Amino acid sequence: TTQWQAIDKFAADNTIYGSIRLTNRQTFQFHGILKKNVKPVHQMLHSVGLDALATANDMNRNVLCTSNPYESQLHAEAYEWAKKISEHLLPRTRAYAEIWLDQEKVATTDEEPILGQTYLPRKFKTTVVIPPQNDIDLHANDMNFVAIAENGKLVGFNLLVGGGLSIEHGNKKTYARTASEFGYLPLEHTLAVAEAVVTTQRDWGNRTDRKNAKTKYTLERVGLETFKAEVERRAGIKFEPIRPYEFTGRGDRIGWVKGIDDKWHLTLFIENGRILDYPGRPLKTGLLEIAKIHQGEFRITANQNLIIASVPESQKAKIETLARDHGLMNAVKPQRENSMACVSFPTCPLAMAEAERFLPSFTDKVEAILEKHGIPDEHIVMRVTGCPNGCGRAMLAEIGLVGKAPGRYNLHLGGNRIGSRIPRMYKENIAEPDILASLDELIGRWAKEREAGEGFGDFTVRAGIIRPVLDPARDFWE
Repeated sequence: TTQWQAIDKFAADNTIYGSIRLTNRQTFQFHGILKKNVKPVHQMLHSVGLDALATANDMNRNVLCTSNPYESQLHAEAYEWAKKISEHLLPRTRAYAEIWLDQEKVATTDEEPILGQTYLPRKFKTTVVIPPQNDIDLHANDMNFVAIAENGKLVGFNLLVGGGLSIEHGNKKTYARTASEFGYLPLEHTLAVAEAVVTTQRDWGNRTDRKNAKTKYTLERVGLETFKAEVERRAGIKFEPIRPYEFTGRGDRIGWVKGIDDKWHLTLFIENGRILDYPGRPLKTGLLEIAKIHQGEFRITANQNLIIASVPESQKAKIETLARDHGLMNAVKPQRENSMACVSFPTCPLAMAEAERFLPSFTDKVEAILEKHGIPDEHIVMRVTGCPNGCGRAMLAEIGLVGKAPGRYNLHLGGNRIGSRIPRMYKENIAEPDILASLDELIGRWAKEREAGEGFGDFTVRAGIIRPVLDPARDFWE
């Protein structure tokens, strides 16, 4: 909470927009930092034990982990392994400290035992996930460790490699891809396997075409079994067969959850992760007031929400009162809770169409369609991303909108609720009225024709409305 207060103050004093933006990679962003404040932001972060190391460039980025380590002993163990993997794969360079923190420059050549002299061909993303919740969207990432437990205790991981969502409009050499199962490994081999996957991608990845440099393309080029065998050789192990696991959802459980040590955890829905004082809903002030009295931590989720973690029973009522008084616990429908957008305009230089600023009013209209067809409490996993780089993870949604130009999107359908199927393009380069007309017709059919418990994405595939993407390298663009 000391960290949060420092973040809040910097946003208020040193950014143009005055907001804190939670991201779907469990980080936060400041927008509108003047050049003179770039070094001070790094120094502020360092002063409270935070940094921006490995948030860009061709290396392993921050490791995502199922959000709250205090929810159970299994969550705590998985979180510790996420930290170990992150620390093991971090770059060893001193350049960050020398440039931003004014530490003394040492006239030596940085040695990078994992990244080497060339670093990686492209950025690399890693997750640790605890079934049955796929809240971190593992299939969007290069390397994924799926926690396997026995009697509530972590014993090892299933490894999945080669997920990734970024494409380029019209470039059929690019495609979104789900991660492939490699096998099971006991805990003691985790770091060796993580290093082996990264170094294999470092040495085998495409360095002549950045559009085809991610791990997903390397897997397709050399073959899954060849890549897997090289990882086994480098790690000095043989993967065991994949152990059973199942995902049932990927949303956050909004509201109070009781965890270990009799502590409570409050997950707050933050629409699109944007923390700001809105008229009648002073979210930023409310969180600051909570931070001033809270004795635990704040945890960012991969759905752009915030967990007030480790609340003792004695503080629960006070924190809930503050949250309610500041609009942090306003009731929202399931559709809004399951909708997400990237930042896009006005602060992302890659933006092609609106995303964050478009989604709230668009969700109103989708909620009206659900109401019209008699299913107001249903939800469809819906994502909007402002460009084909895919930060909004639209390529794992049941309804995915991918920005093509101002006011125009490619509409993708046929993903599923648990995030294990890539949606196919249904209509190209269409505006909001056409999108809503299509959704009105299809949601109407879903409401009448669906089977018990059948999600919208599964229905569109079963009903023959859209063909499922089964082999992205070959059928994504068909």
